[in-house]
Amino acid sequence: MIEVRELSRRYGDLKAVDRVSFQVGRGEIVGLLGHNGAGKTTIMKMLTGYLEPSAGEILIDGLDIAAERRAIQRRIGYLPENCPLYPEMTVIDYLDYRAALQGVAHAERPAAIREAIARTALETKATVPIATLSRGFRQRVGVAQAILHRPALLILDEPTNGLDPSQIEHMRSLIADLAERATLLISTHILQEVEAVCDRVLILRAGRLALDARLAELRATHRLLVTLDRPPTEAAGRLGGLTGVSACAPLDDSAAAGRWRYLLDTADPDAAAPQVARSIAEAGWSLYGLQREERNLETLFREVNAHPEAAHV
Repeated sequence: MIEVRELSRRYGDLKAVDRVSFQVGRGEIVGLLGHNGAGKTTIMKMLTGYLEPSAGEILIDGLDIAAERRAIQRRIGYLPENCPLYPEMTVIDYLDYRAALQGVAHAERPAAIREAIARTALETKATVPIATLSRGFRQRVGVAQAILHRPALLILDEPTNGLDPSQIEHMRSLIADLAERATLLISTHILQEVEAVCDRVLILRAGRLALDARLAELRATHRLLVTLDRPPTEAAGRLGGLTGVSACAPLDDSAAAGRWRYLLDTADPDAAAPQVARSIAEAGWSLYGLQREERNLETLFREVNAHPEAAHV
């Protein structure tokens, strides 16, 4: 659905985006992450045709944006970070105006507007001026205008910005529903939102792509987390010397309730786990926990930005 090749954008001597390449398949939900100034919004503006690249190519649905910008924009629904709205207009009038701009046929607009309002839970606000809406409801209007024309590609910049917890839950459900017939690229500062809704993550660092991988693959590691009733002076040597275990590192300096936790580096956690359990049983120790270590996205994001040379692209 999206193919980006060696994409760059410069502002004088500043490289906002530097030779970024990636692909997004049809139906994927991909999170775009990075610190402020990493290049997320710049990439989104180039993908939607609002900003020209300094170099590189963008193909969307097989079309080159340099030659087919208008045709591509008709396929895209875009929610910018601070979606511009007309405060003097009512919600329904604004959506009718946006539907006209998107080329929705006059006879089809009422149904399209009703659907967008229902999917974003704006029924109670449809006839009120946008100026009277809270920030969260304004954000929902921004999402509604992005899905009016049933686009094949949705690009959402901070879609949960300003939403309360119940509205965030609704947005997650909406994103999952939209993904059944559209491809989604989502930028957000809230890592939990990416973990909740995305299949894959792209992490930018200083304008370059530092990581491109599926979340399921990133969460799993080759390390085992073991909880025992023995301190490092007894456990580290025994566990670290097992076949398939290359290192044993205690996680805590002092035990909690007589228990110590260890991380074991292994080539194959599934093969090493039974050996670890047998060794502990043979020693007569109590085993309180044995599981594969999993990293959350916050840990991964911190690792990528602290050690970019270790990123997986």
